[in-house]
Amino acid sequence: MATTVKELKATARPSVGKGAARAERRAGRVPGVIYGNNQPPLPISVDDRELRQRILAGRFLTTLFDVELDGKKHRVIPRDFHLDPVKDFPLHVDFMRLGEGATVRISVPLHVLRAEVSPGVKRGGTVNLVAHALDLECAADNIPQFIEADVGELEIGHSLHLSDIKLPAGVKSLAREDVTIVTIVPPSGYGEEQKAAAAGEAAPAAAAGAPAAAPAAAAAPAAGAKAPAAGAKAPAGGGDKKK
Repeated sequence: MATTVKELKATARPSVGKGAARAERRAGRVPGVIYGNNQPPLPISVDDRELRQRILAGRFLTTLFDVELDGKKHRVIPRDFHLDPVKDFPLHVDFMRLGEGATVRISVPLHVLRAEVSPGVKRGGTVNLVAHALDLECAADNIPQFIEADVGELEIGHSLHLSDIKLPAGVKSLAREDVTIVTIVPPSGYGEEQKAAAAGEAAPAAAAGAPAAAPAAAAAPAAGAKAPAAGAKAPAGGGDKKK
């Protein structure tokens, strides 16, 4: 599916510098520049309200634009923008010019699928996005809006790595394949419950394998009974002698 291209009107900036940029902002316009494709930078300005709407709509940095300037269209992709730290309105925007068959490096958001049927989630686990976006390289006219990660089979403690993610044809990841993308985090107290369950299973097994008790020892003499005196004499065998 071809990438959607948006339209954006711009005007040339006759001068550059901080003073000229402030003048553009006072006039309700945002200073910017178009650069790249082995051509000199082109200072421009765009309407503040329109640019703000484009940014708030989302996926601004992965959207292609045909910037119309003096009756000519420039195929570009936004590369950066700066917002006022207090009032949050755009201060500057950079566009990279795209030539025929150009490839771009972009960051594309990650969308989680089938979390509701994940056995780990059903047991109280939580989906943890380790990477909220993927850094990709692809043709400028083949930019995916998002990448999908299917967690429907994941148990608690299990993860998806980049090698488990299916990328569209012609799209290449810039990260290692063993990078963890998403994992199912156990609920609070899960480790203690697992230890208790393991201990409960081990106790009957230990009892079943214990040796039988030894027979009781022979009864000992009663406490306090005295043994015969060592020097005691046996009684005489005959009666008194007759005188």
